[in-house]
Amino acid sequence: MTKYIFSQFILNWYHKNGRKDLPWQKNKTLYTVWISEIMLQQTTVKSVIPYFKKFILNFPNIKSLNDSTLDDVLHLWSGLGYYNRAKNIYKSAQIIKKDFQGIFPDQFLKIIKLPGIGKTTAGAILSLSLNFFYPILDGNVKRILMRYYGISAFLKDKKTEKKLWKIIESITPIYNTGKFNQGMMDIGSSICTPVKPKCKICPLNKECIAKIEEKWEQYPLKNIKKIYPKKTSWFIIIKHNNYFWLIKNTEENIWKNLFCFPKFNSKKIALKWLENKKININSHEKMTSFVHKFSHFSLHIHLILIKISCISNFLQKKNSSIWYNLKNPQHIGLPQPVQKILKNFKKDVF
Repeated sequence: MTKYIFSQFILNWYHKNGRKDLPWQKNKTLYTVWISEIMLQQTTVKSVIPYFKKFILNFPNIKSLNDSTLDDVLHLWSGLGYYNRAKNIYKSAQIIKKDFQGIFPDQFLKIIKLPGIGKTTAGAILSLSLNFFYPILDGNVKRILMRYYGISAFLKDKKTEKKLWKIIESITPIYNTGKFNQGMMDIGSSICTPVKPKCKICPLNKECIAKIEEKWEQYPLKNIKKIYPKKTSWFIIIKHNNYFWLIKNTEENIWKNLFCFPKFNSKKIALKWLENKKININSHEKMTSFVHKFSHFSLHIHLILIKISCISNFLQKKNSSIWYNLKNPQHIGLPQPVQKILKNFKKDVF
């Protein structure tokens, strides 16, 4: 199959079957496509849709982003994960205000310098919003190319990635680049999937080496499964009626700038902290533990519930802690496990 025919097959398929009604595909602008592309990094379309709608409703443009606080942005991002993406969006908005008069740039070399944006994301923003000729090479596109051309290698191999860039640059059409890129991503997410691909309905199946050999699982090669470390954390939940005490996390490793319950590496340290705060540790209740999985480790979370009769002054700190009101929640960023815990308490709020 020639390079022209390859791209035409993708475009024909996209015309008939491609996704055209996603929220960020309506009334497209550089800004809305940028937000969607950042959200879609390492996250499924299904998960992103409600977050994107809520985000654009609250921040319809770069000015509204700059008029907000990082806490406002993290609040809307809570539960979507990979919070550095939200922080990069907020940083980028400030850069755009300072360097580009508040207008999202339409030049590749300017876009790629913004925080959290690489070659593929910059290309996607320009091709999907303005139909500029910029190829992309996300995980879906890599998988299609490796199966079609029979490249049996690891996805993250640098030599392989360099080879794949040459291929995608040669087969991406100059015209209708946006539709081609979207078609490739759609086929990768719905047909040429990591497991059990639907080869029979793929527009490329006649000359796809993985299909001909019936060995799709060899393209790309599977990484050896890593055994991720297990970590333990003890959360102290201090509750006063419908209020919960939360601390702004300053640690670099996880949940930076998000609000969390006081957390400790062991029960002994947690109880010692309560003792130092002169809180009656005999009144504590142990709640059901659970596991929260990150991309690189799993966190076993144990919960200690302390119910207090009045809000103590010693728990008040400037900006670094708040009494979170479950009835009328403040606009702050919350890690997913904290959201999960608070949701359980919300059932009892009237």
